[in-house]
Parts: sequence; structure tokens; C-alpha cells
Amino acid sequence: MKTIYTTSAKASAGRNGQVKSDDGLLDVSLSYPKALGGSGEATNPEQLFAAGYSACFSNAVLHIAGLQKLGLREAPTEAKVRLLAKESGAFALAVDLSVELAMDDQAAIELVKSAHQVCPYSNAVRGNVEVSLTVNGISLD
Repeated sequence: MKTIYTTSAKASAGRNGQVKSDDGLLDVSLSYPKALGGSGEATNPEQLFAAGYSACFSNAVLHIAGLQKLGLREAPTEAKVRLLAKESGAFALAVDLSVELAMDDQAAIELVKSAHQVCPYSNAVRGNVEVSLTVNGISLD
């Protein structure tokens, strides 16, 4: 495979610290969410993952739509990221992706299925993170 882009970010003190990208454009404080006993006064890794995955998946939908010359300009995508506690004491993630497209439901379903095959986030988590897909309110599970 050919690398087409590389970036990095450094966290200073886990969930109660700071995280900053190598170019300084991302520079945010982190805190545990209130649901986990934290202050909830700053973002957390799950929110950052949800933001990245939703943006990347939306773009994958637009990419496939462009290849198919569908003229789609928006692909609103919500990523709900769940932090799970395993009985072993380990942690895991699960993601619910919900896409709303202004097009025929069957065409939207096929488009989202194709996007799920090309999205780098989907490819990175496949087989390790449970991902459920919903398109225009229709579950693809």
C-alpha cells in the first residue's frame, strides 16, 4: 500500500490531560465524562473518535456517490460511540452509524454499503469493533 497522508497526535496525561496534533490545529483538553465520574468539562476520546468516524464515513459516501455521478452534495452521518466494559476487565468500543440521504432508500442502502467497504475507519475497525449501520431510518443489520 502507498501512504497518501500521515499525521500524529500526542496525549499528555490520558483522559485528564491535553491532546495536540503535530501541526497544532487540534489542541484540546480532555476529561472523563460525567457518566464515568469525571467533570465532563472537556472532550473525551470517544467523542473524538465519533467526530473522526462520522466525518470520514460521510466523505466515503460522497466519494462513492461522486464515482457513480449521483450529484450528492451532503451525506449527514452521526456516529454514536459506546464504551463497553468486558467481564475480563478490558474495554471495547461499539459504533452505531446513522446516515440520512435525500435519495431513494434502496439506492441509499447500496451507497452506504459501498461506503462501508472503502471508509478507512470502517476498514480499521472491521472484525474488532461492532458497527451497526442505519440509512434513512432503515437498519442494515
